[in-house]
Amino acid sequence: MSVESAKAFMERGKTDKEFAAAVKECKTEEAIMSFVTKTGFDFTLDELNRAEDREELTEDDLSKVAGGFTKSGCSHRYWNGLDF
Repeated sequence: MSVESAKAFMERGKTDKEFAAAVKECKTEEAIMSFVTKTGFDFTLDELNRAEDREELTEDDLSKVAGGFTKSGCSHRYWNGLDF
């Protein structure tokens, strides 16, 4: 398992539209990890998160965002929300 494999997965999603569409069909953590294995990649969700290479927000960026929560307190993550 490796961050390098996760980066290769992300790169393929950027260049292969059919691959990206198949990833977006995965609705659960189990489905995405099954797809990862089936397509020959080997990484954990933690490694995928580290591979996403998110830049730090500037003060200007932060001033443009709003936060909050729902009354239901729902807190779940959409695993098909990868940004290819």
